[in-house]
Amino acid sequence: MPIKSILVSQPQPANGKNPFEALAKKHNLKIDFRPFIHVEGVPEQEFRKNRILLSDYTGVIMTSRNAVDHYFRLAKETRFKVPDDMKYFCISEAVAYYLQNYIVYRKRKIFVGKQRITDLIPVLKRQKSEKFIVPASDIQRPIIPQELEKAKLDFTNAVMFRTVCSDLSDLEDVKYDMLVFYSPSGIESLFKNFPDFEQGTTKIAVFGPTTQKAVEEAGLRIDVRAPQPGTPSMTMAIEKYIKENP
Repeated sequence: MPIKSILVSQPQPANGKNPFEALAKKHNLKIDFRPFIHVEGVPEQEFRKNRILLSDYTGVIMTSRNAVDHYFRLAKETRFKVPDDMKYFCISEAVAYYLQNYIVYRKRKIFVGKQRITDLIPVLKRQKSEKFIVPASDIQRPIIPQELEKAKLDFTNAVMFRTVCSDLSDLEDVKYDMLVFYSPSGIESLFKNFPDFEQGTTKIAVFGPTTQKAVEEAGLRIDVRAPQPGTPSMTMAIEKYIKENP
């Protein structure tokens, strides 16, 4: 069956950054976006039960925009005034620039990595006297605390937000020729919303090895994989599949 409709299990990309739009126009496709998961903040009262005081820390390791949002949310809710001399260690420039939503960027001590926690470790080691807090998700990548421990840094992981399954019940009677997944959490959400889901002729596209593993463990068939040699992006992989399966 030719592909005519695709559901991408993520929020729609910002204007000007949506390669799916060009794909849709080129091949006359209906492409919808729907987050299968979303982030919820840990309530203040629950956070307090962990007996973590934000005032005890002199440096914050920011690994995502969500980390930034929920650190400052909990600071406000716990009535902690973040001092002007707080040091911020950001995993990427994008995360560092996002701090501008909460602080006067040029007047703060901000250290930036390239993209991975391993790139940030040398910077953190030069600040070994600091006591770090890591605003984290409940599904934090293990490599983050592992690398911090290996570097013998004084840090505390603080779960400030959770990734939870979205309610997709309105999609029960809506059918798509292809479903696109970028994370194992998306697969978890699929089966939480539709426990009796059967793939049938529906094609499944996956990005990354961890997502691929989750799909295989769920007993589903993978039709499109990315990244692959020659198709580093999801849209390129889907287009290749469409051309090979007209």
